[in-house]
Amino acid sequence: MPSPYKIKEIFYTLQGEGAHTGRPAVFCRFSKCNLWSGKEENRAEAICTFCDTDFIGTDGVNGGLYEIPLDLAKKVYKLWPKQSSERPFVVCTGGEPLLQMDRPLIDAFHQQGFEVAVETNGTLPIPQGIDWVCVSPKGQSKIVVTDCNELKLVFPQDNAMPEQFDYIKADYFYLTPMSVPNSKKPGNLAQDPHTQQTIQYCLDHPKWRLNLQTHKLIDIA
Repeated sequence: MPSPYKIKEIFYTLQGEGAHTGRPAVFCRFSKCNLWSGKEENRAEAICTFCDTDFIGTDGVNGGLYEIPLDLAKKVYKLWPKQSSERPFVVCTGGEPLLQMDRPLIDAFHQQGFEVAVETNGTLPIPQGIDWVCVSPKGQSKIVVTDCNELKLVFPQDNAMPEQFDYIKADYFYLTPMSVPNSKKPGNLAQDPHTQQTIQYCLDHPKWRLNLQTHKLIDIA
């Protein structure tokens, strides 16, 4: 029998960044990542050292172990407003969701009417059927995804500068200013050196657009 899906949390909010900024979505956060254990004592030696997300375990809101794909899809659908005539939108995130996502789960989401998006670090192949792919490379990890809807890069990363990803085909290219790990809210962005450095890079390289984490700016989930 397949292993159950380990879900940290499921919640309804607005997408805070990227091409779908401001769009209502149900977020399904998968537990586990292949670039960091999620434990502070392992951060320094991790491939990704700046993650600001708690993805350990299954103890978040609506988190748990889901044995059957359709059960998970139905749980996610319960959070979508029933009065809405818009197609429901689910964002599968993590951790690294592609450690667990598979075609049966994608099909179950589609059965519930969802448009399915994934936020991935790009180190694992994309299963067939996903509707929107956001790739966010981290550190020296080996990227295997070369075609996506949006490439969203935290900037600056010494081992992952934008020019290293010229081979990736994407509809949108975003740079997100590096923030301090575990910080809940950004400081004064006008005085933040990473934000100013990111702005200048975008001005010098118009292929890239500035991406701000608006969910932090307005303090929503």
